[in-house]
Amino acid sequence: MGSQNGKQMLTDEDLAALSHSSGVEENRIIEMFNSFMLDNPTGKMGPQKFRELISHALPKKDVYKMEKHVFRIYDSNKDGFIEFKEFMLVFHIMSEGSNEEVLRRIFRMFDVNSDGTISKREMTKLIEDMYDVLKKGDPNNDVKEMIAESAFTEMDKDNNGKITEAEFVQSCMEQKDFSKMLSLKIINILVEEEQ
Repeated sequence: MGSQNGKQMLTDEDLAALSHSSGVEENRIIEMFNSFMLDNPTGKMGPQKFRELISHALPKKDVYKMEKHVFRIYDSNKDGFIEFKEFMLVFHIMSEGSNEEVLRRIFRMFDVNSDGTISKREMTKLIEDMYDVLKKGDPNNDVKEMIAESAFTEMDKDNNGKITEAEFVQSCMEQKDFSKMLSLKIINILVEEEQ
């Protein structure tokens, strides 16, 4: 992204790269960029603005608990803001990416402290928050803990108490029971947000 007089600009190179990587036509990218900049004059979307976007996209759901997890997917440089390029990258991956690319992004939701692994505590917290958002057949706390424990055991291939991105992706790709269920529930939340 370029800048002119301190204002974010979409350079020809950025436009071509985003169009190529996302498959979205350049005219549509310009429209999306202009809309993004209108809503975010600094060129960065902070957590508050993201919360408003999520609430607007899912008006019938209490997304407060999931928003921070979803925010991590978009904030790839971990600076606490979502820039247009980050937004477009995730938009493309979630809509057109390979299964492995989507799962790598979903892994970031589970990795709450961004240390490259998922702890049992992070897994449990995300599952609790996820069920609060879905409110579909909301299981009691014992069931949520059982799901977290089972998924964690299934994914932690080397039994070291942490799940790496590779272990997470492999478990989901192998369609292990709990791994598959969790990834599908997360995808359902994200797909609803994209529509």
